[in-house]
Amino acid sequence: MKLKRQKQAKKTISFYKYNFSFREPFQVLIDGTFCQAALKNKIQIKEQIPKYLMGEVQLCTTNCALKELETLGKELYGAKVILQRFQVRSCSHFKSPVPASECLLSMLGETNPHHYFVATQDFGVTEEVKRLPGVPLIYIVVNTMVLEKPSVASQGRVAAVQAGELVTPAQQQSISSLKEQQGLGPEEGRGRKRKRKRSNPNPLSCLKKKKRKAPPTPAVQGEGDGKKGRSRSKKRKTGDGPSEPGGLAGSQ
Repeated sequence: MKLKRQKQAKKTISFYKYNFSFREPFQVLIDGTFCQAALKNKIQIKEQIPKYLMGEVQLCTTNCALKELETLGKELYGAKVILQRFQVRSCSHFKSPVPASECLLSMLGETNPHHYFVATQDFGVTEEVKRLPGVPLIYIVVNTMVLEKPSVASQGRVAAVQAGELVTPAQQQSISSLKEQQGLGPEEGRGRKRKRKRSNPNPLSCLKKKKRKAPPTPAVQGEGDGKKGRSRSKKRKTGDGPSEPGGLAGSQ
């Protein structure tokens, strides 16, 4: 039974690795209910979770989860001592703490960008986590830890990505980085021109322009060959010249 559970856990971890980019060290977000169940069933969280997940882990909690255990009194003192040993992740409720269940869900958001595993015994948190894609869930049954199989929401997201309907978070991140490299990030307003990189001038544009010779004017006909054209001139009739015979006869 233990070997079968380990194989199923390995299969589930591989699912989240390949489809949601989970990497070591795995971050496990723990609340007070999980610590209380571990204390009751004599489970060493720091020793057994790394073995069960077959890799390096970072056990963490939130300030709201610690504050909640403080307000619940001495009955949960042992769970509080265990939870205080883990790293405390900063949340947005530092000044005004909220219930641990609400704080854990706010840390996950809608896409679980920090790739948290969630370890809890809270039924309300469990039901909400199952509705979110890409959130592995760990809980305790009797005296054993169980890594829940991928939820319907996670399997549906993977099927949509494989069908080309959605983009994985890793692909979205690579697209955003490429846009930033090309100067097309969200900070660039529409209509704003990109600054062009300075480059060396074109060597052809640096050449001096050659002066074009003026085309020769066409020579006027008769000029330049030494010959003068004939000029016709009309002779004037003068009164001193000899008169025609008819004119003298008429005068006699």
